[in-house]
Amino acid sequence: MAVDAINTSNAVSGTGRARLAENFDTFLSLLTTQLKNQDPLAPMDSTQFTQQLVQMTGVEQQLLTNDLLEKLVSNTGTGVATAVSLIGKEVRTDSNLASLKGGKAEWNYTLDRAASDVKVEIFDSKGRVVRTIVPTDNKAGEHKLTWDGKGTGGSDLPDGVYGMKVTAKDSEGSTVTSKVYLDGKVTGVEQQEGFTYITVNGVLVPWDKLVSIRQPEEPEEAQTALTDTGSNNNTDDKTSSPAAA
Repeated sequence: MAVDAINTSNAVSGTGRARLAENFDTFLSLLTTQLKNQDPLAPMDSTQFTQQLVQMTGVEQQLLTNDLLEKLVSNTGTGVATAVSLIGKEVRTDSNLASLKGGKAEWNYTLDRAASDVKVEIFDSKGRVVRTIVPTDNKAGEHKLTWDGKGTGGSDLPDGVYGMKVTAKDSEGSTVTSKVYLDGKVTGVEQQEGFTYITVNGVLVPWDKLVSIRQPEEPEEAQTALTDTGSNNNTDDKTSSPAAA
């Protein structure tokens, strides 16, 4: 019911804006024609002309107001207000991009069934393939690829955002379906041209590309520290009272 209401509201808003735009264009045409064809001996009254200009400006402001309201509704329903809650969460996104930093970039990909031939291509921001990798573990399921940032010739490539493409085939040469994901922690949220993006491991990803969200795991060191807190089992402690005779 909520979705139907939103869609209906958007449709009504779009229809109203279209009508306002048509009226605005018609008004300009009529005003221009009126100015061109006015009687030189009885020109248009300045008061009337001013009133028409005010009406024209009012229509234009109404169009701008409708645009602003549409953006505000979008931001409230599916934008920054909702995406901010993702900051600090571990997420999986439907993205084949990853950030190379300090000679390391990571992707996750899945194979829907076992493959005999898998080729992984890494490309830069201009779409040029900079490295081709042939994995040896091609069983069905989840896989992780860690790239050392070196190009085909062995040279270190600059930090930045790179993409990955997986091509997989079985023993009969048939295509094995694969999917590439970006996993990581959300560190920021921003809007660009009305669309909401989240920052995952230094990569901007549309927030509607989220696949899963999970709470970050507590570091093992912290868990150990909590477990050891209050422990009194010290084998070197010689201060315990002797047993009663």
